[in-house]
Amino acid sequence: MAQNYGLGRGLSSLIPQSRSTGQDKKITEPKNDFNYFGARPGSAKVTDESVKALPSGVQEIELVRIVPNPHQPRLKFDQDKLQELADSIKEHGVIQPLVATKNGNQYEIIAGERRFQASKLAGLKTVPVIVRDATEQQKLELAIIENVQRHDLNPIEEAKSYLKLADEFDLSQEAVAKKMGKSRSAVANKLRLLQLPVEIQKALIEQKITEGHAKAILAIENPEKQRALFEMILKNNLTVRQTEDKTKEISVKTHTRSMQVDPEIKRIEDMLTGTLGTKVKISKTGNGGKIAIDYYSQEELNNILSKIHI
Repeated sequence: MAQNYGLGRGLSSLIPQSRSTGQDKKITEPKNDFNYFGARPGSAKVTDESVKALPSGVQEIELVRIVPNPHQPRLKFDQDKLQELADSIKEHGVIQPLVATKNGNQYEIIAGERRFQASKLAGLKTVPVIVRDATEQQKLELAIIENVQRHDLNPIEEAKSYLKLADEFDLSQEAVAKKMGKSRSAVANKLRLLQLPVEIQKALIEQKITEGHAKAILAIENPEKQRALFEMILKNNLTVRQTEDKTKEISVKTHTRSMQVDPEIKRIEDMLTGTLGTKVKISKTGNGGKIAIDYYSQEELNNILSKIHI
């Protein structure tokens, strides 16, 4: 009995399907042989036997003729999980075929790069592929949808994917949301994560904090205070709920101080901040007080010291 190959929910909506006639649909050759990874079509040995027709419009294609998707939003593959998939493929084969578009003598992956990488690890020579025509926008949409549906992207990768789709094809957040099958607010909230300082984004990628922590941090507008709260989360192992409570405390203190600050003190703070290139806070107590100067690296400290001639 022939295996029933399918694209999976969400993927088929972007690539038109034709009724099976028992024969493979003829694939229209592209007008040029440009390859996005710089490899020249035909650089690998190509033979007529390298593509074998299978039932249901699936073709068996040599791995040497397949190249990754340049729009792949997933930047990092878990090597342990990739090896697990390779072991499964050795035992059971590739259950779900890759989806690719023909580009000269090569096939560019639209969906299934993880299966492609695992198949190479498993030592396979060929893999099942559904070949379809697709525009550059469809390739990117499919790559995002596949990874999002499988929960393979971390929040920052997902956010960058939405941003790339919006920027490259001049789409609104609403249009991106519609194509991804998500609400506009869900897409907007993901994109807001890219406003976080780089070190906090990195921590989210490395799973040192959760997306819930990141959203709580975003409730604070000041980057320095965002970093301070981030350090507090790591140091005290704060839960998302505790982080939200801290966010409220910081917001209240900021509002209270802004209402009570002496205009002259504020003027001096702003002047010092501009001169030193970092946040300066003056706390007045009676006739005295203290000055707090923020820095976040040894290089910043050295720069501050040079400006005050120490």
